[in-house]
Amino acid sequence: MSDTPTPAPTSLSERVGLPDAMRSLVKEYPRNGWERNANYSHLIAFWLDRHLMFRKLLDQLDADVKAALDGNDAQDDYKRKLSRFGGMLINQLHGHHQIEDAQYFPVMSQLDQSAARGFDILDADHHSLDGILADLADTANAVLQYQGKQAGFIDTTAAMKGRLDAFRPMLNRHLVDEEELVVPVLLKYDPPQFR
Repeated sequence: MSDTPTPAPTSLSERVGLPDAMRSLVKEYPRNGWERNANYSHLIAFWLDRHLMFRKLLDQLDADVKAALDGNDAQDDYKRKLSRFGGMLINQLHGHHQIEDAQYFPVMSQLDQSAARGFDILDADHHSLDGILADLADTANAVLQYQGKQAGFIDTTAAMKGRLDAFRPMLNRHLVDEEELVVPVLLKYDPPQFR
């Protein structure tokens, strides 16, 4: 029997947060003090606003799918909303992740070696989320292309609700972990290219 503790899972679908070893900076720079920190920049505020936008889009998509399932939105009305807000969420997330993977994470990994493994985990999240976003897009497209009776529309829309319900906790886990790694690194090192 080994006394070595089992490492915490790092995959997006299993973890409950970043491993403790990668949380030292968020302990030094807790969330409730970020905006008061002298190094809190317009870039940090913008980046956190993007995360807030993703959460609000998910809230909108959830409210819309519930209204469609309850019969409070006609098929065409729901489809217009799904096309607009679903497309916005998927496209904006893809673009956001591409910039982080290509620009932000490589630089931040160099700033703090203790956080480098955390950025690898976040990069892996992006790849996991790509597959989930593809499934979400496929399910949304099935709703958008549906032209049949209300009962079939409800079944197709219920599948969309299921995809959104499965996606929300994983996206939230990723966003929280990303915020609690990225913002403390930026607050501590205040790199000029990220002001």
